[in-house]
Amino acid sequence: MTITLLDIFDIALAALLLFYTYRIMKESGALNLFYGVLAFVVVWVVASQILEMKLIGSILDKFISLGLLIIVILFPDQIKRFLVQLGDRKRWRILRKLFRMQRADTDRKNEAVHKIVLPVVYSCINMSKSRTGALIVIERSMPLESYEMSGDIIDARINTRLIENIFFKNSPLHDGAMIIAHYRIKSAGSILPVSHDTNVPRHLGLRHRSALGISQATDAVAVVVSEETGAISIAYGGTLSTRLTSTELEQRLSQILDD
Repeated sequence: MTITLLDIFDIALAALLLFYTYRIMKESGALNLFYGVLAFVVVWVVASQILEMKLIGSILDKFISLGLLIIVILFPDQIKRFLVQLGDRKRWRILRKLFRMQRADTDRKNEAVHKIVLPVVYSCINMSKSRTGALIVIERSMPLESYEMSGDIIDARINTRLIENIFFKNSPLHDGAMIIAHYRIKSAGSILPVSHDTNVPRHLGLRHRSALGISQATDAVAVVVSEETGAISIAYGGTLSTRLTSTELEQRLSQILDD
């Protein structure tokens, strides 16, 4: 059997595609699903193609033909997160730069800093000092309309005083989440999915688990102010970073919203 240049290119392309899929599924928290599918495909190839086991091969062929549907039914959250990571704008930054000027990116960054980052940071600093609990979610590329509808629609301009008033302890909306999208406060008192990650420290409450949950289900970034300690935390990409300073909070938000 002769190996042509096309065969080498085919193998290299398949390996690259497999490695890239592995990286995305690792970032999306679906690595175990990747390993399971990979193991199943290896068994199928060995049984049906190499050993030519007809009965086992035919059974596995049926599973392969229905495999995508089964995976979507059994692992909807992991598939959603995988697709979000696949469509993340930062992965296509090179292509975007071909069609957009660098100045436009700079203007968008400055707009995000002034209209979103600074009001959120200032309000979190004040709420941290008074130990006012807060949970603020900032939309990125994945829409959050379904979560907005679970709370009270506000659709107001972002400003520090409004944020602090919403999370004031006697406010009826202070227990839920505030959702910011398109440079507007879209809703308050919204309900978020709660993370059941066993690695979350026990002293962290429902706000932190909700922030982590929305970061696992979508590509949004969530900011939490602890009511007990006043500590500021950020949840993004399924990772929770706790006890941030005001400078670290501003840097993290600016970096995330710039991607």
